[in-house]
Amino acid sequence: MTVREAPARVLFHVQHLLGVGHQVRAGAIARAMSDAGLEVHVAQGGASGAADAQDPSVHVHRLPAARSADAQFSGLVTETGQPVDDAWRAARRDRLMQVFDTVAPDILLIEGYPFARRQFRFELDPLLKVARGRIPVAVSIRDILVEKKKPGRADEIVAVVQDGIDRVLVHGDPVFVRLQQSFPMADRIAGKTVYTGYVVADPPGRTNDGDDGRDEIVVSAGGGAVGGSLLRGALAAAQRPAMEAYRWRLLLGPNLPDDDRSALAALPDNVVAEPVRHDFRAILARAAASVSQAGYNTMMDLSVAGCRSVLVPFASAGETEQPLRAELARQRGWAAVVPEAGLTPDRLADTLRKSLAGPRPGPWPLDRGGAVRTAALVKQVAMDRRCDDGTGTP
Repeated sequence: MTVREAPARVLFHVQHLLGVGHQVRAGAIARAMSDAGLEVHVAQGGASGAADAQDPSVHVHRLPAARSADAQFSGLVTETGQPVDDAWRAARRDRLMQVFDTVAPDILLIEGYPFARRQFRFELDPLLKVARGRIPVAVSIRDILVEKKKPGRADEIVAVVQDGIDRVLVHGDPVFVRLQQSFPMADRIAGKTVYTGYVVADPPGRTNDGDDGRDEIVVSAGGGAVGGSLLRGALAAAQRPAMEAYRWRLLLGPNLPDDDRSALAALPDNVVAEPVRHDFRAILARAAASVSQAGYNTMMDLSVAGCRSVLVPFASAGETEQPLRAELARQRGWAAVVPEAGLTPDRLADTLRKSLAGPRPGPWPLDRGGAVRTAALVKQVAMDRRCDDGTGTP
């Protein structure tokens, strides 16, 4: 009788600060790793109720929760809104190190750092130090990074990667955008960089049937934390003469501020508002057009639905990720773009009018196999480690 080898264990550090995009993508990756036969442990540092906690095959280890104090990422606060202090940081670092020791992973996967999540160096630098030389370490990053404007910051990132990161997993398609376009020093870490393809979450939909969304203008702003101006602008555009003939559907994210939600309480007859829906992609497929920001997950939903799209990329506080992603889609004829700073009801209505006069672009030709490919890469590195140290079967 042969003894079945225990599955390789992965510890996945996940921390979202403002929107829901990170937790959706991380949840899809965690589920794919579990489906690939890995024992998946997620050290979750964001608000409670994250996507990766909803799959019973994924073991979630709660860290003291933190979020961004505001849309400008001016600092960290606890789940109750209190600024974090040194005692809080020490307690959270100790908790993370306890999780690492308990799980005893074969591989460590970190979302973002050192390319992002710099505010968590207090726990991630010690984690990397203890993992270095014992197990392989991979970092999970999206297709486009926020531009590093502070002198020396890019050099710091490269130094951390060269010193303690074995793989940089870029969740994008190099045919659409290469890492060099948002991180000019990418060539210095090219030997460790792997493009996985885009990670497309596959949430359960209520139904693909029905008429919700059919020939409508569907307006969304992700989780809603920074979507108030877009939703208010869309509401005003819906009342312009050229747009009154269309039914508009505003999808309100769970993090939409109360003031913005109140501003959307009184609606004209051609506008409905409701919470974000699980069948969002099916609604988009039936829509006359979509109006949205240009976040990672929304763009993936648009890429599958292939509907007409007007993008209003989030660009406050020096954010450069969404404007670049939106512009690349515009260059390929997949979407129209209205800059956030130039958003007015008349401009949005005019851009929509022009988009509606043209054909649907259809599904975008992108590699969307990122979740499965990430799981396969992580599993291969973990099993190679077991073979190298004699704990697994070669």
